[in-house]
Amino acid sequence: MKRAVSVLLFLLLFLAVGYLFWETRPAVCLAKAGTVLPAETGDSVRIIERTVIRETPRVPQIPDQIVFAGDTIRFDRVDLRERMDRELIAFTYGHTNSLLMLKRASRIFPQVEPLLAENGVPDDLKYLMAIESNLSETAVSVAGAAGLWQFMREVGKEYGLEVSPTVDERYNLKKETVAACKYLKKSYARFGDWMTVAASFNGGVNGIVRRRELQRQSKAMDLHLVEETSRYMFRILVAKMLFEDPACFGFALEDRDLYPYIPPKQVVNVSESIEDLAEFAEQYGITYAQLRRANPWLRDTKLTAAKGKTYEIAIPDIVAEREYFLHF
Repeated sequence: MKRAVSVLLFLLLFLAVGYLFWETRPAVCLAKAGTVLPAETGDSVRIIERTVIRETPRVPQIPDQIVFAGDTIRFDRVDLRERMDRELIAFTYGHTNSLLMLKRASRIFPQVEPLLAENGVPDDLKYLMAIESNLSETAVSVAGAAGLWQFMREVGKEYGLEVSPTVDERYNLKKETVAACKYLKKSYARFGDWMTVAASFNGGVNGIVRRRELQRQSKAMDLHLVEETSRYMFRILVAKMLFEDPACFGFALEDRDLYPYIPPKQVVNVSESIEDLAEFAEQYGITYAQLRRANPWLRDTKLTAAKGKTYEIAIPDIVAEREYFLHF
């Protein structure tokens, strides 16, 4: 009796699998053929359509030259071309990071670009953030560097950022970007070359100075550097290529795929300590989690205000966020 029941269940399972295969077979054939699938074909067809793997993208060709921050960088040497090719391959097949950066860029760049312009830093320097943090506002490294620009604690303080148990302005997009501009301009005054400035952001100013003196070269592209800093420069150049032409790397994103920048509903100026940020958030119709998402520089459930300092707390526009995707 038990054996008969087992055989019957097996037959039913076999028939069910066969039925599903037969029903979805036309969709699979159409998808493989690249045919546009009609909506009325059924849910199973739409699911298959969304999960079809596209042809593996080819690595973009190495350009003859790239203009970075107003300077033309030519790849007319074997070593330069090979180093550039390595990063092109990494970006093309590192789908997770490349895709997330493309999505985040529509939220981050509109906020950063005006700050760079106001502070006299070339727009191309924004690509340092892509290499430093993958454009994640809350990124933190094993060594303790934090934020989009990945400032170490002491360096952040040196450039005017507050770092305390309840406040860490390395996560404040506006303030950390202004601090980065100060660092970059100070380095440019020393090196007079923006790519060398970029290299110093990774390898340290003193490290680049020593290598320039030892190797009797002025530009970082002509220096023998540690691998991390050497790759860093080429990754910045490839990042510029990626953001300017994602399709070249095999990425086809629509507007609805991108993470939007939605300005805050209001900005509240606070000059006194707040003992309960959850209660503060409720006063403005949002949750503590939503408050922290809009203000990642808040690092605790309270805010201990520094003497004589005013903080700008962004109140997210929850209604605008809900309605954003309705127009697609």
